[in-house]
Amino acid sequence: MKGNVYTIFYAAVLGTVCSLVLTFAASFTAPYKKANAEAEEVKNILLALNVSIPGKVSSEELVKIYKENVREQKQGGMTTYIYTPSDNTGGAIAMRFAGPGLWGPIKGFLALDPKITKIQGITFYEQEETPGLGGEIVSSSFRNKFIGLLIRDETGKPGIIIKSGGESAVNKVDGISGATMTCDKVQEMLNEAIKSIAGEKQ
Repeated sequence: MKGNVYTIFYAAVLGTVCSLVLTFAASFTAPYKKANAEAEEVKNILLALNVSIPGKVSSEELVKIYKENVREQKQGGMTTYIYTPSDNTGGAIAMRFAGPGLWGPIKGFLALDPKITKIQGITFYEQEETPGLGGEIVSSSFRNKFIGLLIRDETGKPGIIIKSGGESAVNKVDGISGATMTCDKVQEMLNEAIKSIAGEKQ
């Protein structure tokens, strides 16, 4: 009987100590995790907007580059991120997109030209798709297909198509073989973002 009491007491004490240690560790690392998450988002906004980023840069430096080059503005019911180069040529406007993927949430940023007619860049900063299949949405080979893509079809309707094969179109890119469902979901969330900002110009 005493042995059972000792075992229960020992387990309770050990569990309490472990819980306290984990709680302390979580509290201690929380600010760093938040800073890293914010830096990752900022980095993806800059990449989508094609803002130059040095090879090795700290989280603080990323935020500084962001503040010096990007301004936030409400447009089409969403927050947009606007980049205008110092020589006032080119530039881009980015917006956040998000939605459910095949295995988890997909989040990223889509950048359009200032006239909101074509895609300038796209990044994904969160996804849980199948490696080698849907997970290829983060690859540069897939993302680069979007650069220069018109965001309206031949009739002027806003929206893009991500599909393997079939007829070509000014607003269509080839999807990833074996990842049709992921591509369909990405298409849906991108079109939702596009229509939110381009709908005003129909």
